[in-house]
Amino acid sequence: MSPEIAGVLQLLALIAALALAYRPLGDYMARVYSSEKHYKPEKWIYKAIGANPTAEMRWPAYLRAVLAFSAVSVLFLYALQRAQGILPGSLGFQAIDPDQAFNTAASFVANTNWQSYYGEQAMGHVVQTGGLAVQNFVSAAVGMAVAVALVRGFARSRTGELGNFWADLVRGTVRILLPIAVLGAIVLVACGAIQNFAGIHEVGQFMGGTQQWNGGAVASQEVIKELGTNGGGYFNANSAHPFENPNPFSNLFEIFLILVIPFALTRTFGRMVGNLRQGYAILAAMAIIWLGFTALMMWTEFAGKGPAFEVSGGAMEGKETRFGIGASAIFSVATTLTSTGAVNSFHSSFTGFGGGIQLLGMQLGEIAPGGVGSGLYGMLIMAIIAVFIAGLMVGRTPEYLGKKIGTREIKFAACYILITPALVLCFTAAAMALPTPPHSMLNSGAHGFSEVLYAYTSGANNNGSAFAGLNADTQWFNSTIGIAMLLGRFLPMVFVLALAGSLAEQKPVPETAGTLRTDKPLYAGLLVGTILIITGLTYFPALALGPLAEGLAS
Repeated sequence: MSPEIAGVLQLLALIAALALAYRPLGDYMARVYSSEKHYKPEKWIYKAIGANPTAEMRWPAYLRAVLAFSAVSVLFLYALQRAQGILPGSLGFQAIDPDQAFNTAASFVANTNWQSYYGEQAMGHVVQTGGLAVQNFVSAAVGMAVAVALVRGFARSRTGELGNFWADLVRGTVRILLPIAVLGAIVLVACGAIQNFAGIHEVGQFMGGTQQWNGGAVASQEVIKELGTNGGGYFNANSAHPFENPNPFSNLFEIFLILVIPFALTRTFGRMVGNLRQGYAILAAMAIIWLGFTALMMWTEFAGKGPAFEVSGGAMEGKETRFGIGASAIFSVATTLTSTGAVNSFHSSFTGFGGGIQLLGMQLGEIAPGGVGSGLYGMLIMAIIAVFIAGLMVGRTPEYLGKKIGTREIKFAACYILITPALVLCFTAAAMALPTPPHSMLNSGAHGFSEVLYAYTSGANNNGSAFAGLNADTQWFNSTIGIAMLLGRFLPMVFVLALAGSLAEQKPVPETAGTLRTDKPLYAGLLVGTILIITGLTYFPALALGPLAEGLAS
């Protein structure tokens, strides 16, 4: 079987698995977030944190709860890393340096999981399991909670109440993420991923010296890093490491975990607003972009020109022979079109155009299907922009799901889509203009610029994957990428929740003959076009200096 056919068959198997999970998971999540019942373990959690899960919150209160919980999480994770040297199970590792501890705390709380350290050479069992893995759960649950709050904004009327953040956070963790993670960890252990608390041990000779490996609760952390679209690896090689991703089946299963909740949330959206066709329209836009990017990535990686490419059947540099080009391309697109950041190949070794596809996937806002929660609310923001553009074309006041999109709503949406590009481009420009940061670049020219652009794109979009080739473990990059991650995560949430509150206060507008049908293929196409045009106009100059220049020169 040729590598191309193998890649296509894996893609078809992935699509079939996602289709089978779409309806039951989407409906289940809608029931979870609509339920008025609180299970006994959840009541214990509410009592421990002093929260009243039945109290409805307006958007300012909901936002304060999100920010307060996240701020406490950053402080706790920072303190845990700084105290590592005196903790049990530290494997002899010392405290993490202040700038790197800040970067890591910001990264995992922001659902980014950018890593400027070697996991197996820096973090002990307590920090990995009690700190990083816990944030993999709750940071994902925060994103889902904010998305559900926005959905309630569309579904409710004449009220500013968006639900209760603490109830949404706990339910998302206890009822959705934990059960799937337990089952997924069992699957990964059966595939060969390790799950233990062993210390450092020698495994043999390597280039004239001894080779050492850590044990760890890898399978349980691997499954939630993918399921929660987090991405931080137990080992520096991330999902290319055989302890994390042992074989082609586990590789396909991990891609499934990355995509299943973001795609299924479109059905949750349709179910909660009482119109499944609206969810299908959002799903169609996500699927068109995802499939298009996957096809382009597979084509550019299989079609590399030159003797080395022809001998290997494509661009095999930096890719695991266990997976090959097809599976690596599918994984790469899945991780850069979501906020996952996990990698099973060396992104810097992809072709010039392949690197551009990875960058563009993140620069779209990671909305196809995006991160858990963040992908849905990002796509709904773009849906509002598309409706506004359509309204301008025909001279009508735009409406979406029975809510008028007025000046206030479009300002919130516009601020949302401007924040991340501003962070990416400003920080990239500063890094390239100052004398010291460029010294961290392994390569010069267009590829070197792509390394820096990728780092800030990954950080500000809460992706976390690395282009590699850039020494990001410096005070400049640890600090600035940490700031970009926090601002890129929580500033957009301000406008999402403000928009949700504004929509929830409105009186529903009856549908008329002139109302744009947002559940039709025409609108899905308009939505895809709007996303590509806005992103292209924003990032094209930067992409032209990096991956496009490199691809055209090769």
